[in-house]
Amino acid sequence: MPYPDALREEVDRYLEGLRFPSVAPRTDGLEEAMRYSLLAGGKRIRPVLALATARAVGLEPRGVLPLAAAIELIHTYSLIHDDLPAMDDDDLRRGRPTCHVVFGEDVAILAGDALYAEAFRHLLTAQDGAPDRVLAAARELAAATGVDGMVGGQYLDVQGVAETPEDLRRLHELKTGRLIGASVACVLLLAAMPDDVAQQLRRYAAELGVLFQIVDDILDVTGTDDALGKPQGSDERHGKRTYVSEFGLAGARRLAGECHAAARQALTQATDGRDGAAAELEQITDFIFTRTS
Repeated sequence: MPYPDALREEVDRYLEGLRFPSVAPRTDGLEEAMRYSLLAGGKRIRPVLALATARAVGLEPRGVLPLAAAIELIHTYSLIHDDLPAMDDDDLRRGRPTCHVVFGEDVAILAGDALYAEAFRHLLTAQDGAPDRVLAAARELAAATGVDGMVGGQYLDVQGVAETPEDLRRLHELKTGRLIGASVACVLLLAAMPDDVAQQLRRYAAELGVLFQIVDDILDVTGTDDALGKPQGSDERHGKRTYVSEFGLAGARRLAGECHAAARQALTQATDGRDGAAAELEQITDFIFTRTS
C-alpha cells in the first residue's frame, strides 16, 4: 500500500538536525540516549499525519515540522517508558535493543522525561504562527498526553480495568488514539479551521487511532519479531485484554474494517468529496489498515 514517504523523509531530516545541548557539563550521555531512540527509524505515522493534515487544509507541510517533531518526541518518550521492566519489559524496539537495555533503566527513564519536556520547549519556541494558535496547539498536545489521554489510557491498561468492549475502546481511545488525534487536531488549531471541517477531521482522527490499535493487536498475534521490530506475543504474555482476546481474530479484523470505513467516510465529508484534497491522509489510512509490521 502506498505511503507518503516524501513526508516521512522530511520528518527524518528534521529530527536528525535536532540537538538537546545543556549548559551543564557532562550531559552528553543523556542526549545520546534520547537520540538513540528518537532516530531508530519507523514510519513516523504521527508526524507524517500532521504534515499530511497541513497539506489537506491548505498549509505548507514544512511549516508544521516543529509541531510534528514535538509529537514524535512525545511518542518516542512513550515507547521508552512502555518498554521498561516495570511496564511491558521488552528488550527489542524497531529492530534493535531498547533504550534501557543499552543505557540502563535509570538513564532510559530520564531520556523519556527529557524528550517529553523538550517536545514542548521546541513547539513553543520553533513553531511559527499566531501566539494564541501555537498555545492552543500546545494545550491540545498536553491534554492528549496526560491523565485524559495517553498516560491515563496506559494507567487503565496496566491496571487491567477494561471489562467490557466499550471499556476496551475507551482505553485505546486514550492510550493510542489521543496522540494520533492530536497529530490532526493541533494542525487544525494552527490553521484555525472552521468548526464543521474540524469536527469531521477530528472524527476521522479518532477512528484512525482505534484502527491503529486494532491492527496492532492483530499483528501481536500474527506477526513475527523480525517484521514487527519488537517481541511478538507481548500482550498475551502480560495477560492484557486486546481486541483479539475480546473478539477473536476474525472479529478484530471485522472491527478494523468498520473503523477503516468510518475514517474514510469522515475524511470524504471533511473534504466535501474533492478528488485529491486529502490524498496523503487517504494513503496513511489505507496503510494503517493493511500494514504488516
